[in-house]
Amino acid sequence: MKVIAAYLLAVLGGNASPSADDLKNILNSVGAEADDDRIELLLTQVKGKDITELIAAGREKLASVPAGGGAVAVAAPAAGGGGAAAPAAAEPKKEEKVEEKEESDDDMGFSLFD
Repeated sequence: MKVIAAYLLAVLGGNASPSADDLKNILNSVGAEADDDRIELLLTQVKGKDITELIAAGREKLASVPAGGGAVAVAAPAAGGGGAAAPAAAEPKKEEKVEEKEESDDDMGFSLFD
């Protein structure tokens, strides 16, 4: 992930086609180790491709990935075969009230809006 982040930083910085040395310099500047194998793998996979197209393709793939508890609610009635799970899924969630804490004098003598 850090190699991808370094690549994106280089592209955002104006280098449309960063080299392995460019990525190593970025990673070394923040104290991260540069793994030559991962850098070369990334550079071979993105060679000649537009970064905006790669990001758009990644978003499309992520859109098909189920997130949260929605997949469980859909899979439960299909696996159970009965209609008993449907009323439980249709029941609205109860909202929890969050109590706000009273402001204390622990602001160290200054305020953000003074």
